[in-house]
Amino acid sequence: MADYDAEHWYPTAAYLYVLHLDDLALAWEYLRRNPEYRRDWLDRQHRPEAPQRWGLRLLENPSLDARDAHPVWFPDHPELIHLYPDVDPMPDSVAFDFWRLPGSKGLVHDGRRLLLTTRWPGCCMRLAVAPGLEQGMAYVHAVRACASPCARSCALMAEMDKLAEAADAAPLAVVRCRPGPTALLELHTLQALDATLAGASLREVAAGLFGPAAVADGWHADGGLRSKVRRLVRRGRELMHDGYRRLAQLDRREEGRSTQPAERP
Repeated sequence: MADYDAEHWYPTAAYLYVLHLDDLALAWEYLRRNPEYRRDWLDRQHRPEAPQRWGLRLLENPSLDARDAHPVWFPDHPELIHLYPDVDPMPDSVAFDFWRLPGSKGLVHDGRRLLLTTRWPGCCMRLAVAPGLEQGMAYVHAVRACASPCARSCALMAEMDKLAEAADAAPLAVVRCRPGPTALLELHTLQALDATLAGASLREVAAGLFGPAAVADGWHADGGLRSKVRRLVRRGRELMHDGYRRLAQLDRREEGRSTQPAERP
């Protein structure tokens, strides 16, 4: 991300990881490309108010992509799982065991609690660990009150079931289905956005995404290919400037990629 040149954006293989990102990770991919955010990061020692401008508790390094970054969103995502000490544990209570959690783990302290992200093939789990919870203690899962608590509780329990299953036998690899249109749209949008930030023309963007042959055959004033690339670039800029907030659900509405209002190519 540091140098916007053709070597960065032209190879589509460099964007394949995008096909498996969830909404929060995609929100970070768009935000970290924002030139104003990158300036705030460079001047972070003199801009203590900057994080909340971007919907973050702490500024994260924009050179880190979603596989390595740990952005701390503000407010919390509705499906963040909160863990607290159980003040009245039952005899069969399960003890908190950090080392039994599956996957590659990342820890960030936001000044109030420990935020834990763990990733394993095919899944990503985000947890908030209360200050009083320690290794070996009985614990409870907390669910935020909302207008539809049953639906949210069911979604959280489904995620916790994945965590329990993976803890028993974490897979070394998974076989994924062929990427769907939505995943491919995000890949093309990010690639087109990087290309335009590097100064590429729309025709150059089209050649990078769809190949020189497609451009030679279908690049004309009223052609579908030209319109498709133009929409990709416009969508990328909208998500980079403010649309990422919808992906991260920073406005507190239960929205994500499925409610994307921008035009789709």
